[in-house]
Amino acid sequence: MPAISFQAVSKHYGAPPKVLKALDGVSFDIEEGEFFGLLGPNGAGKTTLISVLAGLVKASGGRALVLGHDVQTDYTNARQKLGVVPQELVFDPFFNVREALRFQSGYFGVKNNDAWIDELLASLGLADKANANMRQLSGGMKRRVLVAQALVHKPPVIVLDEPTAGVDVELRQTLWQFIAKLNKQGHTVLLTTHYLEEAEALCSRIAMLKNGKVVALNKTSELLKAASANVLRFKIDSELPSSLLPKARVTGRIVQFPAHSALEIEQFLATVREAGLEAHDVEIRKADLEDVFLDVMGANEVPA
Repeated sequence: MPAISFQAVSKHYGAPPKVLKALDGVSFDIEEGEFFGLLGPNGAGKTTLISVLAGLVKASGGRALVLGHDVQTDYTNARQKLGVVPQELVFDPFFNVREALRFQSGYFGVKNNDAWIDELLASLGLADKANANMRQLSGGMKRRVLVAQALVHKPPVIVLDEPTAGVDVELRQTLWQFIAKLNKQGHTVLLTTHYLEEAEALCSRIAMLKNGKVVALNKTSELLKAASANVLRFKIDSELPSSLLPKARVTGRIVQFPAHSALEIEQFLATVREAGLEAHDVEIRKADLEDVFLDVMGANEVPA
């Protein structure tokens, strides 16, 4: 039995002729114990899909199940099996951290779990904030509390919606160490993130959404193998020649090109030299998940 099953899930907003298809027949399963990545640009439908799974949004069509429990017709059991870390920072300003976790436990009928709460606080670097009011915490600390709240009833399925957005490196490391530990213990993890290096490092399988549809679904290793090219990377101090811009990915001073052959690499560098520019720190690297993501999104462009 899959830990999560999306079966032709669709979600439409509005009425004809102005219908927005946030989700358009999304179907895939996530097996128990998987660390699964859900990627896509802003507006692709990731958060809508998670909201359907959590029972916060009613699908226009199809079904979503958590360990065999339909999120609409068997909501109580489905929700009991699920821990969701939302993208937004939502907190109750009237309680301290420990109180917030005890109240969250009560929502799931869990009592006398102070030992687990203490473990969560220690594992997420919150032990010294246990008695601090939620209003006093920084954004990063509030994010840690959201993670603890999602895990307080020990759900077998964990959903993380952009859990490290806007937080520091220390929290990212702390969070991933703890989540990886839970995954090794058998918990299923569904992650959405814009940090593609995180997805590449953590996720064994990945689905990519665009315009509410699945445009790629495979093992991370297979997606990387299917990348069309190596990557030529270098730095320059001026603008690229206009003839190269359509093929380039430019981030500040860093320029990257897909490189299919040694001849193509030589041609790129020759064009740069002929323009009177000097390439610094030249290197050839293997394609990473960001390259695959851009390839997939580009190949599935919908004409205007």
